[in-house]
Amino acid sequence: MEQLEVYNPATNEVVERLDYTTHEEIDAQINRAHQAFQEWKVVDAHERASKLNQWATLIDEHQDELARLITLEGGKPLAEAQGEVAYANSYVKWYAEEAKRVYGRTIPAHTPSKKMVIDKFPVGVVGAITPWNFPAAMITRKMAPALAAGCTIICKPAVKTPLTTIKLVELAHEAGIPKDAISYIIASGKDAGDIFTGHGQINKITFTGSTAVGKTLIEQSAQTVKNVTMELGGLAPFIVHNDADIEAAVDGTIASKFRNAGQTCICANRIFVHKDIAEQYTARLTEKVHALTVGDGLEEEVKIGPLIDHNAVEKVLTHITDAQDKGGKLSRSLEEIQALGGNFIKPVVISNVDLNMKVMHEETFGPVAPIMTYDDLDEVIDIANDTEFGLASYFFTNNYRTGLKLFNELEYGVIGWNDGGPSAAHAPFGGLKESGYGREGGTEGIEPYLETKYLSIET
Repeated sequence: MEQLEVYNPATNEVVERLDYTTHEEIDAQINRAHQAFQEWKVVDAHERASKLNQWATLIDEHQDELARLITLEGGKPLAEAQGEVAYANSYVKWYAEEAKRVYGRTIPAHTPSKKMVIDKFPVGVVGAITPWNFPAAMITRKMAPALAAGCTIICKPAVKTPLTTIKLVELAHEAGIPKDAISYIIASGKDAGDIFTGHGQINKITFTGSTAVGKTLIEQSAQTVKNVTMELGGLAPFIVHNDADIEAAVDGTIASKFRNAGQTCICANRIFVHKDIAEQYTARLTEKVHALTVGDGLEEEVKIGPLIDHNAVEKVLTHITDAQDKGGKLSRSLEEIQALGGNFIKPVVISNVDLNMKVMHEETFGPVAPIMTYDDLDEVIDIANDTEFGLASYFFTNNYRTGLKLFNELEYGVIGWNDGGPSAAHAPFGGLKESGYGREGGTEGIEPYLETKYLSIET
């Protein structure tokens, strides 16, 4: 049987070998999930909440083990990985409560002889496909609301980082959630997408990943009119206005840009700084960025781990050299950037950036901070919005009028005002335009797993 080799990106050593799930096994698993749905959907909400709370307790108890798995298979610094586990578990805890708050309603009838009732029901079996960069958080914010709503769910983790998902599912079973109500498969994204979208007993697709793949899944799902939630690509602008607190803006930039070595869909990709403060901001940012320690995520004091693989390194270097060739000024030499070898890239600030460079039009997914200056606020808003993406954006200003103008006019689903880390389990997360549709988190996050039924009673 063909096996998947999971590599540690810091050492390129094999961490684990796993058997791929065959197409026949996946089909059987979907059928079991469908049967399990008939039982799980009628478990009362308080019991489902109790199971989710027990799962959350076990995740807390295994936080160190889960964090170590995240670091081993994804390269993320251990302290950051521990933070991800806590963040991932906040979704489990939040949706344990939301399970008890799926409300229907009655509405006034248009005739005295009728009563009109609206109720919510779980959508069915869910096929979830998640990326490698947040192997705990990206999966719990799909699994937890699905289970809370009464759905059953089959998870397809990224082949680069499947170990965290496997452990989370094992803990869910230990918590008493039925084995066929939550399960995982080991398969390529294409195989899983083809099977999930084409299978008659998969009622919903939830996907986090690239816009290109998301479009394919939407197209395939249309053949059976499946319910879909898509969290797709980003190209986040980060605007620093001339009245901003520079120190806060620099710290916010680092929090946004360099988390997980810049390999996040909502990290600052394009940094726009008002010309009046650009020199001061760039100097301070460069100072703090160069102080970030790069290395194996299991080592203490490391703030930036490796990129996920060699292809990721090549893409980031292409963006850096393209910017340099077009007049961008690097804060450190190419030799120093690549000095550690392997999948390691030392973080770099690029100044004198313009719109002709790839870093301003493509998602870099690496520890690169390109800075372009601006003078006019309306102009920078237009530039920030001039993209097919609309996932996350950030701005720093201490003027409430400027802040409200930016909030109103930036075409993004998640916005941080003087905040480089806006994500929270109790807040809705998702994008506009080609960054997808549907929301994860908050009261909105359970809605995609529910169907609405209307009952008219003639009395």
